[in-house]
Amino acid sequence: MTDKLNELTAAGVAVWLDDLSRVRLSSGGLDQLRREKHVAGVTTNPTIFAKALSDADEYNWQLHDLATRGVEVEESVRMLTTYDVRWACDVMRPSYDGSDGVDGRVSIEVDPRLAHDSDKTVAEAKALWWLVDRPNLYIKIPATEAGLPAITATLAEGISVNVTLIFGLDRYSAVMEAFLAGLEQAKANGHDLSKIGSVASFFVSRVDSEVDKRLEKVGSDQAKALKGKAAIANAQLAYERYSEVFSSDRWKALASAGAHPQRPLWASTSTKNPDYRDVIYVEELIAPGTVNTMPESVIHAYADHGETRGDTITGAYDAARKVFADLKSVGVDMDDVIDTLEREGVEKFEASWQELLDGVRKSLEAAAKGKGAPNKAAKGNAKAAEKTGGA
Repeated sequence: MTDKLNELTAAGVAVWLDDLSRVRLSSGGLDQLRREKHVAGVTTNPTIFAKALSDADEYNWQLHDLATRGVEVEESVRMLTTYDVRWACDVMRPSYDGSDGVDGRVSIEVDPRLAHDSDKTVAEAKALWWLVDRPNLYIKIPATEAGLPAITATLAEGISVNVTLIFGLDRYSAVMEAFLAGLEQAKANGHDLSKIGSVASFFVSRVDSEVDKRLEKVGSDQAKALKGKAAIANAQLAYERYSEVFSSDRWKALASAGAHPQRPLWASTSTKNPDYRDVIYVEELIAPGTVNTMPESVIHAYADHGETRGDTITGAYDAARKVFADLKSVGVDMDDVIDTLEREGVEKFEASWQELLDGVRKSLEAAAKGKGAPNKAAKGNAKAAEKTGGA
């Protein structure tokens, strides 16, 4: 049988999992995906953690300990989430070591409520980096206007960064500028550039969701014919900009000092519209030096029926530009689309973070009353705590 995910990897696309939970860790499921499905990295976000903590009782023993110690809710969230991410970093360490530090990365996001405060974002990034204490960690920082200087400052500290919530081309260019500036400062600060990694998470399916909604409202045949084309065109043009930046003399100077390029990471790649092929945002975004972070369902779908047709991006730039021109001609304002998506993206993660805080608060209260005593998984998780540094 053809190993379709191996073909995808051979085409230059790193397969990452867009999910994490303690159940996945304790069951060995993550390690199995690493060994059998070529999964070479993990991304998380507040929504993923909110779901993980609401679905499983494997957190009870740690919640009990946190409640016993009287740890506040926000610090408890940090302890719970960094515990899982530290464990995941250890699981992914073989991929990190085997790729000279390029893959095997696990991401954890700064508090999304800090998205518009540069100084607090940097302080949070440094705290998370210290708490997890693993070389294959990424700190996720949103690509808001306030996030850009925070990205540079965090990289300058020698901390690896996953820039998230990128929707538009101009903002993506600004992210790459922030990355280059950060590495230049890191070099001046005496950091080993070969140890610093970064990806730029360019969101895909959400673009189609927003644009398709607007095209449906326009209602013309010309408009409807453009449905499902904006997201892929947007990502293809992003890769064009990536190729230009990372072939520049400025980049070559950093590369000669040991730096790795900031790879484009295609995020939000599950298909929201059931009329579209379930692996379209993988098949149409294949190019060397990229990452595609997928829910497990998409990983299995690609393993079953994905088609790796070589580079599906590099030769598509003119066609992508035509899509943008056609969208403009029917009245779709892509600048407004991007502004809307960025605002909603931050708001959604803030809402998920609040959901996470509320859930942990209730769990701590229950544990304090004796209703959340250590469960049957406590013994096994205590052993894991010894390996990962504990709560």
